[in-house]
Amino acid sequence: MRSFIVSTVLFLATTFTALGQESALVTLETRQDSEGWEAVGRLDIRGKGFCTAALIRDRLILTAAHCLYDDEGILIDPDRFEFRAGLRDGRASATRTISRAIAHPNYTPNGDSTRPSEVAMDIAVLELDQPIRATRMRPYLIAPRPLTGDEVGVVSYGRGREDAPSLQELCSVLGRQTGVIVMTCDVEFGSSGAPVFMVHEGETRIASVVSAMAHVDGRKVSLGTSLEGPLSALLAHFAAMGPARPGGSQRLITTGERNDTGAKFVSVD
Repeated sequence: MRSFIVSTVLFLATTFTALGQESALVTLETRQDSEGWEAVGRLDIRGKGFCTAALIRDRLILTAAHCLYDDEGILIDPDRFEFRAGLRDGRASATRTISRAIAHPNYTPNGDSTRPSEVAMDIAVLELDQPIRATRMRPYLIAPRPLTGDEVGVVSYGRGREDAPSLQELCSVLGRQTGVIVMTCDVEFGSSGAPVFMVHEGETRIASVVSAMAHVDGRKVSLGTSLEGPLSALLAHFAAMGPARPGGSQRLITTGERNDTGAKFVSVD
């Protein structure tokens, strides 16, 4: 809730000056620029907008749960989604439709974008109609949850930069509370579901997923989900559902309220 952001983020904001220099967002304009990031893609929602998602299995992508709901809080049909991996200037490395979409079983959206219990469970997996097995688009592994002061990075699409992914190579973890990770990463509308990366055992892995954004004294912070426990529960829930029914008509998500399908904002200036 709003008080959560004030009590937590304002306290953490005092550590801004103690953290390392943040890097700027850089557009990944060429194939060379995009090397290693091809498995991040734009998740288009027909008639609505887009979020960001990343491949975690050859047939499974990870994004934010609130991306699965329309403005009225109604579950969006799977056939309205399309994942465009590595999309750059109108061309994608791979394009797939969606068979089914599953949110974390404990995700209960109520329209309050910064309620910690909502942000902490704001993850979903979407099953692709066909696997992606291109050599240069390996699914990402999951990193342990980041600690306060850790350096992370984010690859995302966003408002005003819809046609190519942008990389912020260096941002910082300000702190954690109740399963929510507070970061300095620069995100925008459309960045919901964007993977937050960190290097673990010499490999770039997903450490969080962008859920929401706040302003603290005019400065942006982003909120992400701690994946370690919630993602295991979500994948177990997914596995328990069995194969999708033909046509992707299976309904696996409880309808709730949601005001947008882009990164969520709250001002606490």
